[in-house]
Amino acid sequence: METAKAPDSCPETVLERLIRENEVSLKRLCYLYLHDETQAEDAVQETFLKAYRSLEKFRGEASEKTWLTRIALNICKDMLRSAWFRHTDRRVTVDMLPAARAIRDPYHREVTAAVMNLPGKLREVILLYYYRGLTMTETAEVLGITQPAVTSRLKRAKDKLKTELKGGGIDEE
Repeated sequence: METAKAPDSCPETVLERLIRENEVSLKRLCYLYLHDETQAEDAVQETFLKAYRSLEKFRGEASEKTWLTRIALNICKDMLRSAWFRHTDRRVTVDMLPAARAIRDPYHREVTAAVMNLPGKLREVILLYYYRGLTMTETAEVLGITQPAVTSRLKRAKDKLKTELKGGGIDEE
C-alpha cells in the first residue's frame, strides 16, 4: 500500500489517489452520521482539505484509511455540535440514502434502517467496522478506545440489531 509520505510523491498526486480510493466510502460514512447528503459532501471535502494540509505531518503510524476516517469522524462530530444541526429535523429513512436505489433487498433495507437507529456509540463501531471495512485495531484507533471496548460495543450493537430484527441474520464473527 502506498503511503502519503512517499519521498518522490507530489502532494497533488497523493491527494488525487486518496480521493479516488476513499471518497465513496467516506461519503457513505459521513451521510450515515449527518443524515444530510449535502452536509456529508461538505464533510468529505473538508476531510480531504484537512488531509492535504496535513500531508507533511502524516507520520504513517496509522494507515491512510484510518487517518482519513478519523479526520472525517471528527469533522462530522463538529458539524453535529453546530447550532444549525441542533435546530434541523434530520430524520432519515432508508429511501433517502444516496445509494438507496441500490438496496433492493427488503432485508438489507431493514438492516440499514436498524443500524441508523442505533445509539451513537454503537452505530459508530458498526459503521467503521462493517461499512467502512476497518479492522478492530483501526476502529479502536479511530475512536480513541481500546480493542476490548470495540469488541464490547460491537457485541452490544449486534445484540440490539438482533432484537430489533427479531433474531434474523446478523452473523457472529
